[in-house]
Amino acid sequence: MSNIYVGPDGVLDEKFKSLQHFCIDFLYKNIQDQDYKPILHNGVLLPSDVCDKFLDYFQFPCNGEINDSLLEIFENTLKTPLKYVHLRNSTISNHGLSKLLNHRLMSLSLWYCRNLTSDASRLLTMFGENLRNLELGLNVKLLKHSEPMENEPVDFELNFPNLRRLVLVGVVMNQEMSLAHLHDLNYIDFTSCTLGKCTLESLTQLPHLQTLILFSVWPISNHLPTICNIKTLHTLDISIVNQVTGQGTYDQPDQKLEMLVYNLPNLTHLDISGTNLAGNGVARKVTTPDEKTMGTNSNYCLLSSDIPGLASRSQHPLQFLGLYQTEHYACKRHDIPAIEIAGEANEKQILTAARYYHDRPIVLTKILNDLYHLFRFESCKEIYTALDVVLNAMDKHLQFKHMQISGSATLFYIVKGREKSKFGTTLKNHIITTLLNGMAVHITDDTMLRNGYLTLTQFSMPADVLFEYERLIKILLHGVSKTEGFVQRIAIYLLNTLACQVDGRQKLVLGELGVISTMLNLIKNRLDRLMFDDVLEVAWSTMWNVTDETAINCKKFLEGQGMQYFLKCLNTFHEKEELLRNMMGLLGNVAEVKWLRPNLMTSEFIKVFSDLLDSISDGIEVSYNAAGVLAHIASDGSRAWQIEAPSREEVLQRMVNAIERWDLKSERNINYRSFEPILSLLKCYDTPQCQHWAVWCLANLTEVYPDKYCILVIQEKGLDFLTELVEHPAPYDRIKELAQLVLKKCSNFNTSPDFDG
Repeated sequence: MSNIYVGPDGVLDEKFKSLQHFCIDFLYKNIQDQDYKPILHNGVLLPSDVCDKFLDYFQFPCNGEINDSLLEIFENTLKTPLKYVHLRNSTISNHGLSKLLNHRLMSLSLWYCRNLTSDASRLLTMFGENLRNLELGLNVKLLKHSEPMENEPVDFELNFPNLRRLVLVGVVMNQEMSLAHLHDLNYIDFTSCTLGKCTLESLTQLPHLQTLILFSVWPISNHLPTICNIKTLHTLDISIVNQVTGQGTYDQPDQKLEMLVYNLPNLTHLDISGTNLAGNGVARKVTTPDEKTMGTNSNYCLLSSDIPGLASRSQHPLQFLGLYQTEHYACKRHDIPAIEIAGEANEKQILTAARYYHDRPIVLTKILNDLYHLFRFESCKEIYTALDVVLNAMDKHLQFKHMQISGSATLFYIVKGREKSKFGTTLKNHIITTLLNGMAVHITDDTMLRNGYLTLTQFSMPADVLFEYERLIKILLHGVSKTEGFVQRIAIYLLNTLACQVDGRQKLVLGELGVISTMLNLIKNRLDRLMFDDVLEVAWSTMWNVTDETAINCKKFLEGQGMQYFLKCLNTFHEKEELLRNMMGLLGNVAEVKWLRPNLMTSEFIKVFSDLLDSISDGIEVSYNAAGVLAHIASDGSRAWQIEAPSREEVLQRMVNAIERWDLKSERNINYRSFEPILSLLKCYDTPQCQHWAVWCLANLTEVYPDKYCILVIQEKGLDFLTELVEHPAPYDRIKELAQLVLKKCSNFNTSPDFDG
């Protein structure tokens, strides 16, 4: 079984899909389909690498939630063994963690696992003997008391004899912490920790310690002499997130930095971002330490740097130097002794910063803002690298609202840029899923919704979003019902676009998710406020699209008092042509459903429809739709006409008069996906006026749009109905004349060399 390649963002690379991938995907789909405790069949054993990668895959790209229930499948450590577990945004409890630790894990990484408490710390001590890597990130309180007492120290005894990598984020260290017994430890990260009484002295006793991350640890100045004694260090990070209340400001910064680099001869990576350690930018020349002892007659050379404290490294530069948001804009200087620089001076520095600071949400948010400005002014060259940075940041730090806002704003400019056409399905899916994740978590923030909606408009609807269809609809419905202004308008625009271009199954989903009731509530709101706007128009348009050939949605419209809202809108906004067209289009869909037509058989409704036959609003559209509604109602026969006024004969005559006024070559603002309801009217020989409307419709559409509608007539056996109509003695001459026009048009189309039957 070959390995599956999972990129740094957790996305499966399709080029490397293997048997292992299909195994993982099979597990995911079958667990998703179960409403009960997931179990493996007897005799099934999964290798640990499949189990490990399944948890990664479940979180992303599948966007699943790792909870205690899911972890039941890993209860048997022989059938489903785990070694490397990395969880983010998980809701597991202490009980769930105990199931994981029973596997005697080699690596455990926890970020944003809010339900874990300090009571679980004993589990680490009991079951952590095999741990090589332990990472307790943000919002993980295993080493904190839920209600810390001032004089109650937290026990930091880390009994992990094989530990090589330790990451603790945001822990308050109120007492000396001894790590000297962890002889294999080579990587320590105390990001955002408060040292308190901790002196770091025990770190000098670690023979293999190469990396020390003290990002946003303050105060740190008094610990510099201790750090200088850790001679094995290759990487040192004493950067800080900002300079509030003097944090990051050192006395004699040039001397402090010079002391560090002199005493740490193996240093290759140094981060002093956010501090003043880079000095004020005045270059300083120094001699190497050995040359100072050689006398004035020696051949020594002067070393120079625009960062005074690093002058001694000008001949053997650092591999990496972090200068992001340092005082005096150190990253913009010329003579910097480093191969890679993290800063904000240019695109390369910004992307380097993003690569190194991927788990620092506050700094990363600032970096995304820098990228946003690059894309806004179309000055970013490494588009795919930047896109990877943005997606990684948003995926990893879902809870940070400002990061999601900055990231989504940047995504908008990326997906509307020149490289968009080259994006494959996997990448587009990743972008869309990442956007929806951020919008779902921060759904009450209008700025996040606006950014997400605008970015989604850059994709092909509905093709690009069908894989996330239901979730997207729910997020759009929130924007429609819970916001106002631009956010509401863009949400209802997207919703209408989706409703217009999906099939019947997805239209059913729209109804089930509450689109009809949401639109009716919007309409009621506008009527109560006597307010006409484009949202009101699009609400009716959306219902028109949602009810197309979907009877159950038509029923929902009627049950939601839709006809009363129709009458109120007609009376209140009678001069609005687009609104009238949308409303009548919707009622045309309702009238096509035979078992719903009795709901339209009232004197009030029939009189309104009859009067609209004479409307010239929006060309012929309103009159045409009114005639369609009446034609379907009349097709049920005279016995179904349950009202005295207006009479059936009067309405039918008015309908014929209207039809004969229409220009057969009128361009239309309508879209038919099927002619089935219209073709059914061709069989209505007892009421030829219904046939008249239907055959005029076919004649008009095949005349004006032959390429689209001739083939639809042919595919739905319309030629047979029309031929029968011409040969039947009952229809009057005008009907047969129109039918022959359609037959001739379709015949010419059928023999066209471009036609492929």
